[in-house]
Amino acid sequence: MTAEVPTMDDFLKGAPSNWGKWGAEDEVGSLNYLTAQEVMRGVAHIKTGSVFTLQRMIGDPAGDPVWPGRTPAERTMVLDESSWDNDHGPCYPGGLHYADDKIDAFLQGSTQYDALGHLWYGGKIWNGYDARTTVGGLDKASVAPIGERGVVGRGVLLDMARHRGKRMLDKGETFTHMDLMACAEAQGHTIEPHDILIIRTNFLQAFYEQGEAFYDGFCEPGLTYSEELVRWFHDKEIPNLVTDTIANEVTTDPVSGVALPLHCALMRNLGIAFTEICDLEKLAESCAKDRQYTFLYVAAPLKVHRAAGSPVNPVVIK
Repeated sequence: MTAEVPTMDDFLKGAPSNWGKWGAEDEVGSLNYLTAQEVMRGVAHIKTGSVFTLQRMIGDPAGDPVWPGRTPAERTMVLDESSWDNDHGPCYPGGLHYADDKIDAFLQGSTQYDALGHLWYGGKIWNGYDARTTVGGLDKASVAPIGERGVVGRGVLLDMARHRGKRMLDKGETFTHMDLMACAEAQGHTIEPHDILIIRTNFLQAFYEQGEAFYDGFCEPGLTYSEELVRWFHDKEIPNLVTDTIANEVTTDPVSGVALPLHCALMRNLGIAFTEICDLEKLAESCAKDRQYTFLYVAAPLKVHRAAGSPVNPVVIK
């Protein structure tokens, strides 16, 4: 007989919360930890000026990994040289021609930031705002305030795949905050308060190798829920969790059967920004070569009014 899955209210009863910590109107949560001092702490880790961009290509010929039920972006050419074959292209003095295109895409269908109001339970989103404020678009805690302030601080890569001696982690493979600390120690550094955590699993390599079979029994590897893990994130005052997976955590908690509890415990309750579907491969190769796993991290999602998420191309400078 299958055990009954608890409600999120019961599962996270008594979990720590940052609601009200930065005022009743706050919409960016734990990103408030990233002060000017934290920006300069990140800058201090620039050693060579090497630059790495972390966005996965939109419209990649190899395919775009997306959450099940979402569809990849579709780019449509509106104008190109053929538009003038029959004089259908616009006419400008001097005779210039140009290309124009558009995309139809889920805002969270590529490398992206979640809005803090993206996910909720118990009728309340981040900071206690009523979930009804999401109807027709997010009036509170949309992605736009994150895009407005930007995200800059000390980033740390935690290469869990290399740490475990694997090309990529397995479906449903879990790790904890203790594993993150052990990984950091093996890499020669520590995880400090206000660090932006960037976790590599290389799991999306399976998408490029398996195609649609990747979604069979869909369950990504990642962090798994525990009260101690949530307390650790709270005590460390982590502002931003960045991963190369689609949902930043094990899809379904293996013990309770609850889906995505860390989205609720970390993002909804603590206001930790989530960044997903990053391409960490070139950065990871560099870090493994020079043993520098700390750096300046800079990102700003597109400022889309009332949106639940937005594409982003994060930049790491070493």
